[in-house]
Amino acid sequence: MATEAEPGETSLPPPVRVSSSARIRCRSDPFLIACRCFSLVTAITALLCVAVNVLSAVRCFSNAKDIFGGIFRCYAVVIAFFVAVAETEWSFIFKFSKVLEYWAGRGMLQIFVAVMTRAFPNVERQDLILLQEIASYLLLGCGLIYVISGVLCIQFVKRQREKKEVSREQAVKDLEELERRREELEALLLEESV
Repeated sequence: MATEAEPGETSLPPPVRVSSSARIRCRSDPFLIACRCFSLVTAITALLCVAVNVLSAVRCFSNAKDIFGGIFRCYAVVIAFFVAVAETEWSFIFKFSKVLEYWAGRGMLQIFVAVMTRAFPNVERQDLILLQEIASYLLLGCGLIYVISGVLCIQFVKRQREKKEVSREQAVKDLEELERRREELEALLLEESV
């Protein structure tokens, strides 16, 4: 039962409660989602190149007459694995190779790995040749997209949107913390008034 305020007293409006379902939800940027998906596709393609080059290296070393081809494939495995790890954008990798921070440099390395994967096809196994071609052309396509995007400075757009997303997430966290603190203070106020 509501009581009316006596003359001279001011009544406070009831506090507005914000339910947890009405909290601000942070939507992800579609451009950043597309970049992450493309990075995932590139990493998977690089890992496919690793697998193809490992199979080719084993095949070369088992013949014992193509040692050069086996060594070449081992280098391709290491570099392709490096390409896959670079797609995680791990700061440890970028510390040692600054060129991979830029999409054009990353794309050129991917093209190099694609060419290494495609070079010296194993003529005895048609299925391995088909797998080499698929892996190399996929990575070649990813590399070309990276080079073109790097030349068009799309990477800088991505960085700006990432910064904006991080600041938006921080603002949402701060707002939720303030809301939690307000609810605590309201509870304390209600306890004191009772």
